[in-house]
Amino acid sequence: MNIRRLRPEDDRYALSRIYEESWKYAYKGIIPQEYLDSIPKGQWAASADKAGMHTLVAEENCELIGTSSFCPSRFEYMADRGEIVAIYLLPGFMGKGYGKKLFEEAVRELKEMGYRNIFLWVLEDNIGARRFYERQGFVPNGKYLDDNIGGKLLREIMYVNT
Repeated sequence: MNIRRLRPEDDRYALSRIYEESWKYAYKGIIPQEYLDSIPKGQWAASADKAGMHTLVAEENCELIGTSSFCPSRFEYMADRGEIVAIYLLPGFMGKGYGKKLFEEAVRELKEMGYRNIFLWVLEDNIGARRFYERQGFVPNGKYLDDNIGGKLLREIMYVNT
């Protein structure tokens, strides 16, 4: 497995597929199934090219299998922090330590950008992801966002590095 920056020639639909399959797997029972089933192919194809967003990819045998995105905070009240926006793997590659490596690389790059303080958002009901972030030294800080995904009210909680 190799981790590197996303390149202009990388297939954005292959990148989007990682999000799509990961969402359908990781958010089953959290986000309404009807919504998950309706996610169109290519939903996230353009998201990696947003100004200010940095995207890493994990590849194995020349196939994109994971991704992590990070940037300076998108929230004015956290302007002095770096933000990890996403970390996703194809379901068949979960549980092999690849997510940890992607996460560590995103943290390393944010620190290289000058951010010692880093945060992320995670769905409150996503217990597996919360445990993952806690194992990486992140803790909830009491801040939250209420969101509506697929007609269901969900809470995202902020995790910060310790």
